[in-house]
Amino acid sequence: MAATTETHGCCKTGPGYATPKDAMNAPKEKLLYIPCIYRNTPIDAHDYLATVDIDEDSPTFSQVIHRLEMPNKNDEIHHSGWNACSSCFGDPSKNRNLLILPGLISSRLHAVDVATDPKAPRFFKIVEPEEVYKKTGLAFPHTTHCIPGGKIMISCIGDPEGNEKAGYVLLDSDTFELTGNWEAPGHTTRFGYDFWYQPRHNVMISTERGQPKRFLDRYDPEDVANGFYGHSLNVYDWTTHEIIQNIDLGEDGKIPLEIRFLHDPAAAEGFVGCALSSTVFRFYRTEAGTWNADKVISVPPKKVDGWFLGPEIDGILSDIIISMDDKFLYFSLWLHGDIRQYDISDPKNPKLVGQIFLGGRVQSDGPLEVTEDLELKSQPDPVFIDGKRVHGGPQMLQLSLDGKRLYVSTSLYSAWDKQFYPELAKQGSFLMMLDVDTEKGGLTLNKKLHVNFGNEPKGPALAHEVRYPGGDCTSDIWM
Repeated sequence: MAATTETHGCCKTGPGYATPKDAMNAPKEKLLYIPCIYRNTPIDAHDYLATVDIDEDSPTFSQVIHRLEMPNKNDEIHHSGWNACSSCFGDPSKNRNLLILPGLISSRLHAVDVATDPKAPRFFKIVEPEEVYKKTGLAFPHTTHCIPGGKIMISCIGDPEGNEKAGYVLLDSDTFELTGNWEAPGHTTRFGYDFWYQPRHNVMISTERGQPKRFLDRYDPEDVANGFYGHSLNVYDWTTHEIIQNIDLGEDGKIPLEIRFLHDPAAAEGFVGCALSSTVFRFYRTEAGTWNADKVISVPPKKVDGWFLGPEIDGILSDIIISMDDKFLYFSLWLHGDIRQYDISDPKNPKLVGQIFLGGRVQSDGPLEVTEDLELKSQPDPVFIDGKRVHGGPQMLQLSLDGKRLYVSTSLYSAWDKQFYPELAKQGSFLMMLDVDTEKGGLTLNKKLHVNFGNEPKGPALAHEVRYPGGDCTSDIWM
């Protein structure tokens, strides 16, 4: 079944869906929520949450219909999450009514009511950074997941001074009261970023970006050489909240960012994308009960002339996503400019079945001369939508629950946008949608649905992560 309510697409007996298969049969999404950022752009304005109408029968189809402006400037609203999801399915006291918007730079935590009027979200409560600092000793919040027991868990990747320190903030899912830390005392890690949990296997696994002070304003490759960026997975005991294992991915696993378990809760495995090395590792539980990771996909760099970081340009694998049926894995290569679709029916041997180019730094008319490309015979042409060139490269991904539509935005992080794609920071980002072949594989740009955030009322904005009211492929966890 796919029992839903009219307002938020959540089951009547509790938020979310009973199984991933039920989620795939949910109604088609009609609204998107997207954080838009002005930090590191020429526009001196507040970040905001954009609501985009994607109902094809609506007169405002493919338009921003509401903007919820943050009360403060320079939050850098980055990733978002829900106060409740399918991990709470069956609990009628829970409701997926709050979208959580952490300020990556400000450490301010915003809870936004998207249930009272889904087309016009409003603030429910804001936790100021001073409270986060005082109660947890943490700062720079990133990933939000709801967890069982009526809690919201947010990963943090630094201390208030910008030094590396990874821990987890807990908030009440109904009141948004900050209650403290999730990790056991003494069980912070040096680096942090994303995380995924699976109580059935008594595990939580986190990834590592780097020291906040080192990436706040720019990327410097010397910081990687000097050990200020991560290359490991950290494994926690879900019950005791203690670190039980560190998996060093080595030189092939530089800057592991987004991590995804398979949606099937019985599957003790998943994938993690490593940005700088442009690799994907499969992680899994061994017969001995420990956890391990193997490299299963590697994208070679391209040799170029004219690149400010040297003779090679890496792909920068910035986001990954897995379809609800665990059949396909998608990832974006922000600098190379392509999105790839892999059949992961055999998780040990992913098979490339779809690819599309949507920008990037190695386009046919770009300033870089590609001298050696191990994959392409010629460089991709630029993409234009309604006569407007798409600047930047494909970055954040969100897949429809049925797997047939892949939403793409082009901003990674405002300081890096400004450094790697100056025109992106000046002219704003795009939201695009791809039609997905869910049988044989394949990706096609659908130009009917798109938003040019260069045309926003206060000036060009940087649009980042996509969410929909009924849940999505990167927020719901089954147990």
